[in-house]
Amino acid sequence: MKSKAPPQAAYVLHRWDWSESSLVLDLFTREHGRVAVVAKGAKRPYSQLRPVLLPFQRLNVHLGRSAEAEVQLLRGAEWAGGAPMLSGEALFSGFYLNELLMKLLARHDAHPALFDAYADTLPALSGGNELRAQAALRAFELLLLRSIGLLPDLAHVTLRLTATEPRARYALRAESGLVDVAGADAALSGQAWAGVQAALDAGNLGALQAACLTELQPLRGQLRALLHYHLGSPLLRTREVMRDLQRLTDVSPNAA
Repeated sequence: MKSKAPPQAAYVLHRWDWSESSLVLDLFTREHGRVAVVAKGAKRPYSQLRPVLLPFQRLNVHLGRSAEAEVQLLRGAEWAGGAPMLSGEALFSGFYLNELLMKLLARHDAHPALFDAYADTLPALSGGNELRAQAALRAFELLLLRSIGLLPDLAHVTLRLTATEPRARYALRAESGLVDVAGADAALSGQAWAGVQAALDAGNLGALQAACLTELQPLRGQLRALLHYHLGSPLLRTREVMRDLQRLTDVSPNAA
């Protein structure tokens, strides 16, 4: 008899109705990256899966191949502990991260370090410290872009391969990498870019978040433009919802 495969660590990125009683889920797993699964009967009132399959909660899942190509059967899921459910602005920030992962990560492409960073980023979104939350978002954007090969070396001018000067200003361009600019308010100093690169190289999420704080607002604009270029869309669905909510409530969105 074959032994049961060990569970996989996972988060629910998104869910869709599949039938009156079942769901299709987009999971972010540590071992296999993004995978699509069918959760049969998960919508039934007595299903053990129904209270477990929530976003931003770490799960241990058991998967099996279904009859549909590229879609696996969810055989079981248990809550693996972790931070309380996100709420308020942190909830929108969490959905923003999920949307980035769904649009930029290919299926079945494992990124264990990025999975760990996602798990450690979620708690930083809560607590009411907006600067800390913003730095956590920027750090995760940088890690995601680096993981999929879309981030150049931020300590060097890309086309010349020369080291940046601490007091000079540099901008991050989608087609030409890091370029030196003069008098651009949106650009960052060479010292700031080098600090970000050093934290990325060290693999230290806390240090990366701290580096993002040094010039937070210009970094936000630089990364937003780069993400929009690679996404091929000027506005993510999450940001659109947040802007609509802002108009109704006059609340400044955290992840926009």
